[in-house]
Amino acid sequence: MNKKFTTVLSSIFILGFMLLLNSCTDTPKPPVKAETEKTVYASDIIPFFDHWKLILGDGSNAGIVNNFQDENYFYTHNDGTRNWVVFKTPNGGDTHGTSNNTRTELAQIKKWSAMTPAKLDATLKVMNVSATGDARVAASYSVVIGQIHSADGHENEPLKIFYKKFPGHKKGSVFWHYEINTAGEDNSGRWDFSNAVWGHDFSVVGKAENAYPEEPKDGIELGEELSYEIEVKEGVMYLKFTSVGHETKTFSKNLIKSEYATAADMPQQVKDLFVPIGQDGVERENAYAEEGLFFKLGAYNQTNGKSPEVNRNWCSGAETHGGDLKKQYADGNYAEVWFKAAKIMVSDAAVSNEGYFTKND
Repeated sequence: MNKKFTTVLSSIFILGFMLLLNSCTDTPKPPVKAETEKTVYASDIIPFFDHWKLILGDGSNAGIVNNFQDENYFYTHNDGTRNWVVFKTPNGGDTHGTSNNTRTELAQIKKWSAMTPAKLDATLKVMNVSATGDARVAASYSVVIGQIHSADGHENEPLKIFYKKFPGHKKGSVFWHYEINTAGEDNSGRWDFSNAVWGHDFSVVGKAENAYPEEPKDGIELGEELSYEIEVKEGVMYLKFTSVGHETKTFSKNLIKSEYATAADMPQQVKDLFVPIGQDGVERENAYAEEGLFFKLGAYNQTNGKSPEVNRNWCSGAETHGGDLKKQYADGNYAEVWFKAAKIMVSDAAVSNEGYFTKND
């Protein structure tokens, strides 16, 4: 055999043996660790939180909530398609200000006149309303998903947008309220007038504690997206409601000239619903003209544990488990709303709303 060929063959054999030896003795390298998953905050989804402070379902004010979350009340969730901002509120817990109801809700840090332009748009879906309540109580099984609130005087509400669904029903109702800005110093006579968007209005209730009215044919299901647009300009509030597969609805309401300045102006709905419990006031002629207004957005749970004997429109007698959060969440006694998008616009004339927070925190 050729000596040169033998030397080359020997070299190949030795190299192969060394490679085989190394493959058997080298310690495997550890797998590369994946980077820690980045937390998605609400402010990553809807980047407008410089305009709001957040009130949580325990009654506390979390302040401006960029890069903030709370596992019990306010966090983000990915449904497999996109991220949502979740607002969650139990039936029973500590409340904010003088309200009977718990809320996880944004409140605008500036207030503005009804004569200046202001706008709030939002797209959302309601995921849960209380599993218990008294069907005869108009507020049972409902949650407020958007508001205009007064920062001054009686601090009444010229707009509350509701979603309400009775147990056993597939579809719920969307309606909005105008609350009068009561004339005089006594606000106990204030009342709301309810306007149906899809389904029933606030006044449609059950005939017994667990007897429910007919399910609305044109209602909105839990988990079904809807959008609202609120625009205020030159003293008038304009509302637009849209949802795929449903008729678009629009409304308008004058905020600086009252329609309810005398007892004769009171709607029949109010006479049937509020007058029997002593809420029979009239509104000041200029309504909300002299007060600062501001937007709210979130899950303001309207179902509470107070006895209907206290107020048959607003006190639901629902299950609260003595305020135990885990038990309420476990058996459906809470409100939950997911927001997909929202935006806000107010004029440069808007001023600080800090006085409202100082008074109510």
